[in-house]
Amino acid sequence: MKEALFYEKLNDNVVKCILCPHFCVLKSGDCGFCLNRKNIDGKLYSLNYGVVSSVNIDPIEKKPLYHFYPGSQIFSVGTFGCSLNCQFCQNYTIARNKASKEKYGEITPSKIIELAKTYSDMIAYTYNEPYIWYEFLIETVELARKESIKNVLVTNGYYNKEPWEKLSYYIDAMNIDLKGDSEFYKRLCSGDIDPVLQTIESAFNKGIHVEVTYLVLTAENEDPYIFSEILKRVSVISRLIPFHISRYFPSYKFDAPPTNIKKMEEFYLIASKEMEYVYLGNVLEHNNTVCPKCGKLLIERRGYHVKIIDNFKGRCSCGYKFYGMF
Repeated sequence: MKEALFYEKLNDNVVKCILCPHFCVLKSGDCGFCLNRKNIDGKLYSLNYGVVSSVNIDPIEKKPLYHFYPGSQIFSVGTFGCSLNCQFCQNYTIARNKASKEKYGEITPSKIIELAKTYSDMIAYTYNEPYIWYEFLIETVELARKESIKNVLVTNGYYNKEPWEKLSYYIDAMNIDLKGDSEFYKRLCSGDIDPVLQTIESAFNKGIHVEVTYLVLTAENEDPYIFSEILKRVSVISRLIPFHISRYFPSYKFDAPPTNIKKMEEFYLIASKEMEYVYLGNVLEHNNTVCPKCGKLLIERRGYHVKIIDNFKGRCSCGYKFYGMF
């Protein structure tokens, strides 16, 4: 536990958290929406500081990041809690739970750096929402930068400007979930789309590598018109942002059947008109990287098996230069 950053003290031991757009106002003893920021006697504390739920070595494609050192392995770490409450969450057992030192354990920023250097030169902060691990996260990313280790966020992008400005200096790449339109966010995620789009735009303009994932939830965010409108808002930021369309499977409070493959194909065609690079997730097709100019196959993917063709390093033989790091 550690005193939180980014909060205001109000009257009568009440505090206002300003980390994310919920702006939780908490009486003494109350926890925030994220479940891991608590008012204790008029001070806000981070309950998940140093508490770890998962540590793994993953293919970077699992994040998913397809244009950021493809074929690499990345050291991945996560904790508990989330700034959204998506009713279809794939990781709800940690995203909607409080930190538990007894059940899992503790870790220090220096230990994460030590482990990362053993297995990789990149760290992914993932599994739950890393942004609400803020106090621990900011210390870890600072240490990683000093050791020339790249920092990757797998995130919902539900940020406020001031904390993000401080954090963004240390971030090399992000995959940001974009879940639906404003109505969808409010109804099924307890959030809104605008802060997420602002994070995507800010990160891209700062030179952080950005990829976006859209989970197609059966019967909920499958409207082609709404999907097209969301795509347009991303393409205005840049058509170069790799766009992942991911297949939903039943989880948490949703038992609707998995996304229809024909719907995935339909959305792939729609997205390909707006974005330069489009991929499908949780399906076998449309995972390869091909040149948008000449159509040459440059990276072949079969699940998490990745084959780099002809030592591809970001520029096709036809002269086309890809967005990303290769």
